[in-house]
Amino acid sequence: MKKPFYITTTLPYVNAALHIGHALEFVRADSVARYKKSLGYDVFFNTGTDEHGQKILESATKEEMTPLEYVDSYFPKFKQSVGAFGVDFSILHFIRTTDSHHEAAAQEFWKRVEKNGYIYKKNYNAKYCVGCEETKSDSELVNDHCPVHPNRELEIRQEENYFFKFSAFGDKLLSLYESGDFRIVPDSRFNEMKEFIKRGLEDFSISRLKSKMSWGVPVPGDEDHVMYVWFDALTNYISTLGWPENNESFETFWKNGTPTQYCGKDNTRFQSVTWQAMLLAADLPSTCTVVVNGFIISGGQKMSKSIGNVINPLDVVDMFRDVTDYPEDVLRFVLLHDVSAFEDGDLTIESIKHSYSTHLANGIGNLTSRIMKMATTYGVVLATTDTVESLPEVAVQMENYDLTLAMKEIQAQISKIDEKISTYQPFKTIKEDEAKAKQQVQELLADLLQVAVTLNPFLPRTATAIQKLIKESAMPEKPLFARLP
Repeated sequence: MKKPFYITTTLPYVNAALHIGHALEFVRADSVARYKKSLGYDVFFNTGTDEHGQKILESATKEEMTPLEYVDSYFPKFKQSVGAFGVDFSILHFIRTTDSHHEAAAQEFWKRVEKNGYIYKKNYNAKYCVGCEETKSDSELVNDHCPVHPNRELEIRQEENYFFKFSAFGDKLLSLYESGDFRIVPDSRFNEMKEFIKRGLEDFSISRLKSKMSWGVPVPGDEDHVMYVWFDALTNYISTLGWPENNESFETFWKNGTPTQYCGKDNTRFQSVTWQAMLLAADLPSTCTVVVNGFIISGGQKMSKSIGNVINPLDVVDMFRDVTDYPEDVLRFVLLHDVSAFEDGDLTIESIKHSYSTHLANGIGNLTSRIMKMATTYGVVLATTDTVESLPEVAVQMENYDLTLAMKEIQAQISKIDEKISTYQPFKTIKEDEAKAKQQVQELLADLLQVAVTLNPFLPRTATAIQKLIKESAMPEKPLFARLP
């Protein structure tokens, strides 16, 4: 029996436009969700926006809006951007951390952790990066600045806060890691987190004084404090299922399913260590799998506005609108095929255009036109288009979350079909042996259909268009992917 499948992205802050790294995470999680759905799994796909914390408060103040007015105005833009990545809205659930249900769930989570003895109050003095929404130790700093946000001055915080007894979970987390019930993909990140835990975990602050930072979920039983943004936001992974009152969805997808989380490598510690410790503290089941992406760089350098190498994913979609009806599939292709599944990947506008020409225009697009031209000219209709299975080699890679290798397997099959056309040469055989030529085209149609079915989770609109052409025995009215001017 297939276990229900749950998958989630991390929640981006609502105050900034989605960048290419966000698009990478959304497209990959969506592809996995679509793949599982195609196999008959009951799928729950979660995403949404992180809407509390000092960054949001600062942004709202600059725009002379209340924080709630601010996040309400930005959420539709977030949803629109996600739609431009070609995700499946029929299985995608959106959550906002300002939803009243989520806020109540975060408070209930706090109560359970506190009841179990893992929350306490103390005075502390710490260096805090607002950009990361995280306390920084001296060993993490470069020239007394956060390496991720070097242009922001650290805040020195001296106040009484609530703390999470993170230090109590080192051995418990290592036992979880060794149990086989939890994994981090790839193994290199798994080993990284094991070493991080072995170095010792430090308790961390999970609240702010409301007088200093008012925009957050109130701490249960203490209205003078609001929750630290991470302790609030991470709870979304279960509150989206209706937890704590909707036990049916929670038990189906979290307790009895295989909850899977996608994240960037800078988020690994929060997803695979902090959140797992929080779940243990609340006596709740752990995540099953955390899949970690690398970063996208451009031209060998980190993307930066000052350098001018920032790639906006929405601009990539717009760039190809004049040459294809499926511009979001172009974005999906380069993110799935050209960027390493787990390590850093390099993208430039030039590399994206080259990939489009090589693999889409001259690849699957040209192959589809060649085969459908022969089929319609020779009057060949595929005998059956039912119960076509996807390429088995791709299934192996999907189980390992290696979507890059999965795409390369599909590309290899496209090359094999091209070679088969060169070997068979049905356009010559038709003059000497019509029956044989038609049989060859039948075989090519079947090969093309298998590729199209396999492409469903990755390039859904392109895959649907090719399958429609095959079933209707029709030539595309225009190239699926026209040549770039």
